[in-house]
Amino acid sequence: MSSKIISGKRFEGRVVIVTASTQGIGFSTAERFGLEGASVVISSRKQKNVDEAVEKLKAKGIKVVGVICHVSNAQQRKNLIETTVQKYGKIDVVVSNAAVSPSSDSTLETHESVLDKLWEINVKAAILLLKDAAPHMKKGSSVILISSIGGYHVHDSLAMYGVTKTALFGLTKVLAAEMAPHTRVNCIAPGFVPTHFTGFIAGNQALKKSIEDKTLLNRLGTTDDMASAVAFLASDDASYITGETLVVAGGMPSRL
Repeated sequence: MSSKIISGKRFEGRVVIVTASTQGIGFSTAERFGLEGASVVISSRKQKNVDEAVEKLKAKGIKVVGVICHVSNAQQRKNLIETTVQKYGKIDVVVSNAAVSPSSDSTLETHESVLDKLWEINVKAAILLLKDAAPHMKKGSSVILISSIGGYHVHDSLAMYGVTKTALFGLTKVLAAEMAPHTRVNCIAPGFVPTHFTGFIAGNQALKKSIEDKTLLNRLGTTDDMASAVAFLASDDASYITGETLVVAGGMPSRL
């Protein structure tokens, strides 16, 4: 966490799974839940990354378990859910954060294998993970899908990535209806946040400034900004909100 002081314990006794959570938005989100009292289960594709993230979170007094999980691997998804249920007996919150952006080609020039990978990880894996998790999610549980401002205004060099993020807006609506009334399903659409995933932004001053100029708050987002929004949507403070997408982009153009 940066300099923020977290004093509340809104998630005491709750169990939270965050995918792709050893760095960036996923890590800050897991950290936020843990600092507010949750038991968090983090995951990533590489054991080394999982181990390092677990160590950092434990050093802050957070109750955490780390599991290897490539979200496109059915067995690893099942293991993530089974490990959580065996240790804690339930799942209160699932944050689906895993995504890839393997190509900057235009839509009609994107290879079929890349289209498959984008769909499989950015959309399909979220559905299949929740299929495994849903039987263990009871009344008052919550799902948050991590989309992107690019789902509203697709960036030229991230065309098909943006389309998969648009799909998550629709998936949020569908799952909210199907999982009601016991589980709320919401989505956040982050603006531009410098992370390992978006390292090209921080390294290009002209691009960084052009993005900041389109942002009413005149700055890029932080991973803590996103974690705060996710925590709000998962909390009882948002108990009458479901099927919605919260844009967390500093006032960047999104929708009317």
